[in-house]
Amino acid sequence: MDLSQLSNIAIKAALAAGKIIQKHMNEDVSVEKKKGGTSYASQVVTAVDKACESAILSHLLPTCDAFALALLSEETEDDGRRFKKDFFWCIDPMDGTLAFINKQSGFSVSIALIAKDGTPYIGVVFDPSTDTLYHAIKGYGAFKNHKPWKIKHRNNHLTYVTDRKLKDTPRAAEIERLLNKYVAQLGLNDVKEIAGAGSVLNGIIVLENGPACMLKFPKKETGGGSIWDYAATACIYQELGLVATNFAGGRLDLNRKEDTFMNHEGVFYSNLIDTQD
Repeated sequence: MDLSQLSNIAIKAALAAGKIIQKHMNEDVSVEKKKGGTSYASQVVTAVDKACESAILSHLLPTCDAFALALLSEETEDDGRRFKKDFFWCIDPMDGTLAFINKQSGFSVSIALIAKDGTPYIGVVFDPSTDTLYHAIKGYGAFKNHKPWKIKHRNNHLTYVTDRKLKDTPRAAEIERLLNKYVAQLGLNDVKEIAGAGSVLNGIIVLENGPACMLKFPKKETGGGSIWDYAATACIYQELGLVATNFAGGRLDLNRKEDTFMNHEGVFYSNLIDTQD
């Protein structure tokens, strides 16, 4: 299987979806509700989400036949083939739909190729607001706009990246203590917060604003993001040598059998080391 070829196809698919988003991102769009997690953000969908998925599938479905791949996409019912095939595409046609509806930055396209055991092999993220492409291939490194990407920290503070503001987050005091511990360990001045983007772009924001981190505690309620919210960025972090794990520090369950939600284990993404040569 040619990972470079598949990566190029995934990039074309992401850019095609990105063009659709860019065409509509300043328009008022009608909103539908779908089955999702406990948060409103996970329950909203628009015609743009569905158009993006159609564009992506037009590129990826032929590879499923050619390379015997399965497919998991947010707006299509899970057929379970991802447990039988050696690899599957994991797609979020437009993450951050709520930000898109509100005409705020924070939405993106995410495509990953994941092995049956949950190992990410390809990760592609396109940010339509900035026209920026991020991608990684297992064993070949991470790239920003097709150029090798090294992370350079520029801040003397810790950036906490989150979908909802800390003051509105359950167990906020515990999170604040953890953040302050990192501030002390790294000799930083304080914590600054960036809130409101979808989970995919939050992972990218952590990389662009180091030293930084994002996290979600395990919880009983359905939600905490889904596999497609973390699959592509997990590959990018892997190739940058940075941490993208469950909250306890174990590997992310990127092919969970029970359902696609990640609330059972939480997530922890950190960019606390400088990878610049």
